[in-house]
Amino acid sequence: MERLGTGIGWRPEIADAVERMPGIDWVEAVAENVCPGHLPDSLLRLRERGVTVIPHGVSLGLGGADRPDEARLTALAERAEALGAPLVTEHIAFVRAGGSLTASPLLEAGHLLPVPRTRDALDVLCENIRIAQAALPVPLAVENIAALLAWPGEEMTEGQFLYELADRTGVRLLIDVANLHTNHVNRGEDPAKALAELPVEAIAYVHVAGGVERDGVWHDTHAHPVPAPVLAVLTDLASRVSPPGVLLERDDNFPEPAVLERELEAIQGALTKGWARSAASRVPAREAAPAPEATGTVAAPPAAPRSSDCARQRLALSQTALLSALVAGTPVPGGFDRVRLGVQARALGVKRADVVAKVAPELPLILGDLYRPAFLAYAHSHPMSGGYRRDALDFAGQLLLSGGPEDAEVRRELREWWLERSGPVPRSARPAVRLARATRRVLLRR
Repeated sequence: MERLGTGIGWRPEIADAVERMPGIDWVEAVAENVCPGHLPDSLLRLRERGVTVIPHGVSLGLGGADRPDEARLTALAERAEALGAPLVTEHIAFVRAGGSLTASPLLEAGHLLPVPRTRDALDVLCENIRIAQAALPVPLAVENIAALLAWPGEEMTEGQFLYELADRTGVRLLIDVANLHTNHVNRGEDPAKALAELPVEAIAYVHVAGGVERDGVWHDTHAHPVPAPVLAVLTDLASRVSPPGVLLERDDNFPEPAVLERELEAIQGALTKGWARSAASRVPAREAAPAPEATGTVAAPPAAPRSSDCARQRLALSQTALLSALVAGTPVPGGFDRVRLGVQARALGVKRADVVAKVAPELPLILGDLYRPAFLAYAHSHPMSGGYRRDALDFAGQLLLSGGPEDAEVRRELREWWLERSGPVPRSARPAVRLARATRRVLLRR
């Protein structure tokens, strides 16, 4: 594969702007938001122009204790093939816990959570990545994530963890410099040390994004401008290696296209500054090896021993205890910072509320100002277990069962919305159709 160049995250809200934006060589689309049989016209037009499209997964949970779900792997592979992608990407994170390994209910985080940098977690992650590599038709790259909290008893730094992961599996790395900055603020980790330790030659491409600091905690929002410290980390990386591609991520609070174009210019300026720094020191930045061509087959990763079931169970127990404390209010596991864990729990609740509002936009319209406080109260004691669409239905149903909302008209509208979407057959807005269906149900009971 040729070098990617300059890219931007493709989102439906800015699809038209991305198509018109000058200097865009490639885009990245959230894999779970793309249907292989019904690709958005915007992505089709970009592909026709020769713009590379890479699917970026968020739900595999490769850092979880369970082996990757075959259906999710199949779905990711289908998206890679439909988009003609040269590679696919995912995260070094866990997104669910519980289930058969712990004999407890399955819990969904609704967001990316950090894996502990321990030998057990690394062994499990390596095997999960090898399973994914074998199931995907193109190479895989995995991304370092931003974290609000740190695991107690970690045995490796982030750079050491990533180095050994790449060495043992041959997986490519998607390095997010904004996440390195986030972990600097939240966990006191030095981005320069991480860059010095990780195998920069394994980099597939780089993410750059914005965030915001509140009360000493950095939130990787992807909804704010890219700050100077993140650009500084990108400059440091560029002084060490020339990455195949760099991409600007923006997921919310989208500005005018001209603002995004200026951010892309700032990113290019940071890269140029890094390359100049490398030339001045007479140590040429290394070229990160381009990702392998998509040929329909992927070279087998280096062989490694299977992770033990004991390691998986130990990891499952620790991840379930943490996730349960975050989403179900169970006691905080020993060694964790209670204050920081509370910040993470609130962030997960806000994330759920925001995403549910997107997948079910009628709820905030029906409930108005009541929506957010009602959902956050619900999320505090009702863990997500079936994805965001199920979460929206469960929230509405629980609110109705509890006697809310107080306003009779709002309650009627919410009940109509819930009935429309929770039944086996969508309800029709036409009374005659509803009457015919009701009559048919009566006749069938006779």
